[in-house]
Amino acid sequence: MTATLGAAADTRPDAALREVEERVLWLASAIVDHANRVRPNPSGLKVGGHQASSASITTIMTALWLEALGPEDRVSVKPHASPVLHALEYLLGQLPAEKLTTLREFGGLQSYPSRLKDPVPADYSTGSVGIGATAPIWGAIARRYVNTQFGTGGAGRQWSLVGDAELDEGAVWEAVVDPMVAELGEVVWVVDLNRQSLDRVVPTMGAARLQGMFAAAGWQVLTVKYGALLEELFTRDGGPALRDRIDTMTNPEYQRMLRRTPEELRQHLPGEGHGADDVARLIADVPDADLLAAVRNLGGHDLTALRTAFAQIDDTRPTVVLAYTLKGYGLATEGHPQNHSALLTEAQLHELAARVGVDPADPWARLEPSSPGGRLLAAAADRLGRTDHEGAPAPSVPGDLGRTPSGTATTQAALGRTLLDLNRAAPEAGARVVTVSPDVSSSTNLGGWVNKVGVWSAEDRHDWFSDDPETILHWRERPSGQHIELGIAEVNLVSLMGELGSTWNRWQQPLLPIGVMYDPFVSRALEPWSFGVYAGGQSILVGTPSGVTLAGEGGAHQSITTPSIGLEQPGVVTYEPAFALDTEWCLLASLGRLGRPDGTSAYLRLSTRPVDQTLAAVPEDPAARERRRRQVVAGAYALRRVAAPAVTVVTMGAMVTEGLAAADRLGGLGFPADVVVVTSPGLLFRALQARRGQDDAATAVLDQVFPADRAVPMVTVLDGHPHTLAFLAGVHRVPAVHLGVTRFGQSGDLASIYRHHGIDTDAIVGAALDLVD
Repeated sequence: MTATLGAAADTRPDAALREVEERVLWLASAIVDHANRVRPNPSGLKVGGHQASSASITTIMTALWLEALGPEDRVSVKPHASPVLHALEYLLGQLPAEKLTTLREFGGLQSYPSRLKDPVPADYSTGSVGIGATAPIWGAIARRYVNTQFGTGGAGRQWSLVGDAELDEGAVWEAVVDPMVAELGEVVWVVDLNRQSLDRVVPTMGAARLQGMFAAAGWQVLTVKYGALLEELFTRDGGPALRDRIDTMTNPEYQRMLRRTPEELRQHLPGEGHGADDVARLIADVPDADLLAAVRNLGGHDLTALRTAFAQIDDTRPTVVLAYTLKGYGLATEGHPQNHSALLTEAQLHELAARVGVDPADPWARLEPSSPGGRLLAAAADRLGRTDHEGAPAPSVPGDLGRTPSGTATTQAALGRTLLDLNRAAPEAGARVVTVSPDVSSSTNLGGWVNKVGVWSAEDRHDWFSDDPETILHWRERPSGQHIELGIAEVNLVSLMGELGSTWNRWQQPLLPIGVMYDPFVSRALEPWSFGVYAGGQSILVGTPSGVTLAGEGGAHQSITTPSIGLEQPGVVTYEPAFALDTEWCLLASLGRLGRPDGTSAYLRLSTRPVDQTLAAVPEDPAARERRRRQVVAGAYALRRVAAPAVTVVTMGAMVTEGLAAADRLGGLGFPADVVVVTSPGLLFRALQARRGQDDAATAVLDQVFPADRAVPMVTVLDGHPHTLAFLAGVHRVPAVHLGVTRFGQSGDLASIYRHHGIDTDAIVGAALDLVD
């Protein structure tokens, strides 16, 4: 169902609210102006800022903050409206005046709202198109999860203020249509429907299409199209014709009307079709000032229309408010198709100051506390004051669960086994673990974990297959469950991980989120996951199965570039373990870094290749075992040492079997080989940088695993791009050959696939002989 709203009968005086709105408009414009025209800029590089995009949403944000928001509400603000957010923070007494001059300055106000970098932490970081908009959806689920598990997540709505051009982003619709979202009545989106993108006026209206798409996904749709002036005109003789004329006008034609004089409006507004004469007669006697005001009187700038819409929000399902606005509303650049990054001239800024009653020489003046606007701000500041939630510290996670796997196992299977063992060995930590999967729980060895802890749901749901003896994976949905299942949309999964990983500082309840997906799709999910890490979300992403080792699946499912993520991704430690025990240790170390101010996220790249676990040669002595564990989580360990090595074989992950086999053959040829297993190329690279004074990471692992007295020619091999390990030759500047995957794969048996890519045992032996013989 959709409802079109104009001005309602609410006649409360809005003079005070308009006073605040005008001051917010001025401050937002002045913040951008100061950053670009006043603050010294020796480099001459463009600073940027968005006065027009800020102006289009000023009315909406003023109405929200001054009337609609509650203290427990959280708001995601569209990126280009950050000056409006900072203006409101300032007027509400949260942001000091000296910060208003620091937009886009190092250490100052960020370009876009930021939870971690702005002086007043934003509720949600935005700036990655589509990801910030959907964050409150995942924030709502995370808060519900905290509430059901610990009872401390609070309540309140989750708002998204979205630019209409952002709705072109596919991530938006992946989130909107997820089945879990239709139950989130606390989610409210307000779309700033100004019909302009960066380069142009969007040619078609699109609102009806948006209404249908949201409604089809189960959302309440409220459309705030016209304000009081236009609604009053529509009631006069010729009013229906005027409504029909504006309704059917293309966006560019309407935008052009905004920049016409009254005389031009009387000529062009009637148009040439049916009803043109009625429109012409209607507007003939409208005073010039009223005509200019009426043509730009859209619902997104009408406080009564917005108030009425907000009052009609249905808290049993998500709501979208489509609020028609003008880009640059109230500015000299209003409606211009190229106003996206346009700056007001000095004369235009002074004209704005005069209109809103501000002295340009004192741009940061607050409203008088005794004025109607000042009193309204004081009341809003009191109402929006937040109380801290009672929190809990991050749980203590053991480093070693004491098991030594035997037989044949995969690193993928070790994931689920470790989670079950953790639950038994450290229940307080296990209770904080929450897993997330995009419909691949059974195929990524999470079945045992899911059977044990259950699937999370806000309410109990009947399991109709609980009595079916042939059902192996039991889908018990209940509020106590610790696994969340989403549809097959990786962007949704990592976006939810980011919000689950933010509960430690949003609700003071740390969670240990683990998201599992097929490794080839990690690249698809990387940007939104990276943005979640940037925004403070701490989580573990598991990519499995991985590499061309997934031989039978063919090139479409064989990942190549993912191993280098650990070298390149800030805020993330990457592991690719070779053995089941390596997997346990790496996972436990990663869990121990979550949910704390100095925490980091992790990426684990796992495999379905069965490997003989006795090859790990885990030391039996407790001290030696602990030394091995420390080296595993630090990035590498020596799996085999010989008396006088002629070559070092460095291997990673699933390639350990080939590395050891090659070392055996090389020894038989008279070229003894050390074998080093790398678990984290990123940590090793940081250690190497630290040795050269470029990082503050620990360096001991380099001395232990790559001692100078064992520096010999090196062969590196991994199931991924060879550049990932190529830097290791620089530890002691030794000759090296780097083997890996550089081409798309294809289906086949494992031996054929490895041979095709030159990463089989023969290739390792041949490369070593080229170096030493």
